[in-house]
Amino acid sequence: MSLRKYLTSRVFFAQILAAMAIIAAISFLFFHWITFTTHHGEEITVPDLSKLSVEQAEEKLDAVDLNYVILDTVDFRSEFPKLTIVEQEPKAGSKVKEGRKIYIKINASKYTMVSLPDLVEKTYRQAVPTLEAVGLQEGTISYRPYLGKDMVLEMRMNGKKLKAGDKVLKSSKIDLVLGDGKVVFDETTVDSTAVDTTKIP
Repeated sequence: MSLRKYLTSRVFFAQILAAMAIIAAISFLFFHWITFTTHHGEEITVPDLSKLSVEQAEEKLDAVDLNYVILDTVDFRSEFPKLTIVEQEPKAGSKVKEGRKIYIKINASKYTMVSLPDLVEKTYRQAVPTLEAVGLQEGTISYRPYLGKDMVLEMRMNGKKLKAGDKVLKSSKIDLVLGDGKVVFDETTVDSTAVDTTKIP
């Protein structure tokens, strides 16, 4: 049989159809296998790990076939129990695939120590942002006669006078003694060594 006759014969077309059927079957089985092995369309909702200990979080994640990685310990936050989770990524409620790693950050066990900034002779408006920048809080405000109004004269905590560089717990409240802006003149007697002009001839 010549090539031309073969290409136009029923045998050739039957073989073409058979080959196409085999390719289609292989493609179907391949994509079905891919879908199965990658769990296509199957997603897990990330649980909320906030305020859980690492052990509690591990149990919760194991139950849904997820893993975790501890990224860091953050400065102590009073609204969270110590050594519990304060942040997670992906966030709670996110959709992820089985085996995904959840990255977490742990609350420290206590406040860290910070150095008290030098606020003396700064204005009240300058002092408060400076305190907040290092994690401290404004405490009680009191006034003392002084020419500079709202000028910081002293820094105190629990009645104790502090100086710049002293170590205090982060989030501590620092009491400020400010000038009231009133000029006070003390009436004093003339020094006994001053010259008595009435005796000058």
